[in-house]
Amino acid sequence: MVKRRPGTTPTLEEVAALAGVGRGTVSRVINNATGVKESTRRAVQQAIAELGYVPNLAARSLAGRRADAVALAITEKDWRKFGEPFFSEVVRAVGDALADTSVQLLLTLVRSDAERTRFVEYARGGRVDGVLLMSVHAEDPLPDMLADAGLPTVLLGRRSGEEQVTYVDADNAGGARDAVAHLLRGGRRAIGTVTGPLDMYVAQSRLRGYREALTRAGIEPRAAWEAEGDFTEESGYRATAELLARDPGLDAVFAASDTMAAGALTALGAAGRRVPDDVAVIGFDDFRLAQDTAPRLTTVRQPLEEIGRTMVRLLLEEMEQPEVAWRHVILRTRLVVRDSA
Repeated sequence: MVKRRPGTTPTLEEVAALAGVGRGTVSRVINNATGVKESTRRAVQQAIAELGYVPNLAARSLAGRRADAVALAITEKDWRKFGEPFFSEVVRAVGDALADTSVQLLLTLVRSDAERTRFVEYARGGRVDGVLLMSVHAEDPLPDMLADAGLPTVLLGRRSGEEQVTYVDADNAGGARDAVAHLLRGGRRAIGTVTGPLDMYVAQSRLRGYREALTRAGIEPRAAWEAEGDFTEESGYRATAELLARDPGLDAVFAASDTMAAGALTALGAAGRRVPDDVAVIGFDDFRLAQDTAPRLTTVRQPLEEIGRTMVRLLLEEMEQPEVAWRHVILRTRLVVRDSA
């Protein structure tokens, strides 16, 4: 039972609690969006009627006014990561996709609960027409807060396999499977991996693809062959040194990003291992960095330009048709073979 102080107005959270669903689901029912099961829709409507909840239509009354601006919000707390190529590549891809429109791109950092609240209030104030989100971790409530506020939102990646906000992602598991399959075809059998931070679905997916490729080849994945990084070069060095200490017979490393793969190359050189003669290395991303390492990195290319274009297209469509259901787009990756494997 939902309890509320006398005289207070029912909230979206109370409707969600009574219906046994998330706030985003309530918002979609209120906005008559498709993609909601009929039984869930009925439960939400019953909760609305029981509580006497009245949706706040203030935002809709401003629908005729446009800010002609969208925000690209980065939710990463670790300042070190802003020096990684991924962030600049995404900003460039999104900027290029908006170049032929009249829409201004605003870049903002959202790293704490206070900043989340402040950003949502800023966005609700009509200063932006939609939001692009990147580097979202598993428990981040910001996408749901934006959905509840009625703001068109598109994620780069997703928080889980059950994501209920529009997103564009690469086939991370498939790309990892291709990378490890390539190593196996080359005769490698003791293959370690440097994962990304495992509170991010992208890292979980690449780890899953790595394990699936080993299993399909009849090789049992081992905990000793897995070390967690954080997508930085420093973490790639540390994790690879850790893998070598656990299993000196390691003959390949799949790193879940090019920057971590660069760190792996340095760690292997420091340990006296030749690449690819002793240990093969594969990264993920295909940034310019992959062609500047020695040896040049074999890597999985994710189509960041296409990801940026698709994110912008979906956001603009949602800005024009706010009632549209959330959509999920997964784009193919491609293995690029160079010297390291």
